[in-house]
Amino acid sequence: MRFSRAYIPTVKEAPNEATLPSHIFLTRAGFIAHIASGLYNYLPLGKRVIRKIENIINEEMARAGCEEVELAFVTPAELWQESGRIEKFGKELLRFRDRKENLFVLGPTHEEMMVSIVRNRVSSYKQLPLNLYQIKTKFRDEARPRFGLMRAREFIMKDGYSFHATVEDMNREFDAMEAAYKRILDRLGLEYRIVEADSGAIGGSGSKELMVLAESGEDTLAVCDTCAYGANIEAAVRAPKSAPSEAPVAEFNRFKTPGIKSIADLSAFFHVDPYYTLKCVAKRAVYEEGSKIVLFFLRGSDELQKVKAQNAAKALEIVDVGEEELSEAGLHVGFIGPLDLKGFTCIFDEALRCATSMICGANEVDYHFVGVDLGALGEENRFADLSEVKEGDGCPRCSGTLSYTKGIEVGHIFKLGTTYSKVLKAEFLNEKGQAEPFVMGTYGMGVSRLVAAVIEQHHDEKGCRWTRATAPYTLNILVSNVKDEAQNDLGELLYAQFIKAGVEVIFDDRKERFGFKMNDAELIGFPFTLIIGKGLEQGTVELYVRESGEKLEIPVAEAFACVMERL
Repeated sequence: MRFSRAYIPTVKEAPNEATLPSHIFLTRAGFIAHIASGLYNYLPLGKRVIRKIENIINEEMARAGCEEVELAFVTPAELWQESGRIEKFGKELLRFRDRKENLFVLGPTHEEMMVSIVRNRVSSYKQLPLNLYQIKTKFRDEARPRFGLMRAREFIMKDGYSFHATVEDMNREFDAMEAAYKRILDRLGLEYRIVEADSGAIGGSGSKELMVLAESGEDTLAVCDTCAYGANIEAAVRAPKSAPSEAPVAEFNRFKTPGIKSIADLSAFFHVDPYYTLKCVAKRAVYEEGSKIVLFFLRGSDELQKVKAQNAAKALEIVDVGEEELSEAGLHVGFIGPLDLKGFTCIFDEALRCATSMICGANEVDYHFVGVDLGALGEENRFADLSEVKEGDGCPRCSGTLSYTKGIEVGHIFKLGTTYSKVLKAEFLNEKGQAEPFVMGTYGMGVSRLVAAVIEQHHDEKGCRWTRATAPYTLNILVSNVKDEAQNDLGELLYAQFIKAGVEVIFDDRKERFGFKMNDAELIGFPFTLIIGKGLEQGTVELYVRESGEKLEIPVAEAFACVMERL
């Protein structure tokens, strides 16, 4: 491609709303163009990057024995009603009616649609396993689309779905897809971590996220400094904590605590570590039909993790409850405890199971109980992992220590089990001729988000620094002065040689100043730029390596061979 004929509209100014490097540089360098909130057009350079990522995904999916399909972007709403997700997905699911008043949705994900093309067509265990995938535009009506391609309403996604006769075979495929996704990210030249995750609206028995490490990432990850353990903060667990000090010695009693509402004040009042105090966090749990106040109890030294709490309450979401509302319900903020508390759903953190020597609210203003043995509450109480992992906590898999890092979610794989096949009545006949629902897995990867993730991890103050596998063009031949016949002739000669050698090359033959063209080369982020300039008088050209900033002076006669060796 000749730069003079290419459509690459670079600009100096970043969009007003752009804050992330990927949003700034992809726009400035002419990869994408904003058209509406959360909507972007891909310009020629952007499309080249997208295609490269898609090709790598297709190659690895073929290697893993998967087959590509393409499903309709518009999905009949009945399928979502069958699965029960049409309300659960919320306002992100864009609904519309056609001229015949039939209800449809724009697909944000395609579990229902994929099940529908397999049910009644795959009827025997002999036809299993089956793994189908597509690379497709999706739409989620984000309330606050932001960060360019990172959180757009319309995006490109690879989504795959596997169908199995047994859980064991689904687990095998899950591991195989994890390995395939790792190969994809390795080939793209990205530093990443695979972490345990919450399954969210997709459902299923377990899931993992593929996180590209970047300071700008929206997700907080807890990772071990010794082993490979990592988890999204929403799903992270820790090793059991040991008591930080001797337990306070006190017989069970009701104690006057005037004005003592906070954990810090309570600990100071009784001269005990917060570990031995009981914290109550009241939330309103929202369900498909109605809502209710749920009380979450955990140690005073811990913090409630909202997603864990939502899952424990089996709610669509949990929201804050005001002090006035709690008072009307008969609850006294700062003095709520689990003893003699009736009419409320209480969920206890796992770390409180059989906890003794605790101090908790007495459900009366200005009073607390001391010497509380939670084991006396009985096993009928609900326990769940509610606490948020903190930096410095112990790893659940080894003797290492957990710390936080930031990541960008670019892939998510799920063990769906029979979550969708049961409700959608998708069944096969097993070896005994009995009908069983398919055991499923699903495997997503954000293609357009990967474009942004590469730049979040590979950029500097000058612009993009594409990895070899993702660069729109690997080599840029830059003629400093196209009016110089010798420079231009050499550029044309080398351009023809590299094209013949199969190199993805662009020839900057524009009648612009050298500085202007060099700024574009660095902004766009070509891995290599071969500069033909004043050095030609001494028989040399210069090779600029974008990643390292290295500049190599090369004899003209060796230019082609030297660059090919680098490539």
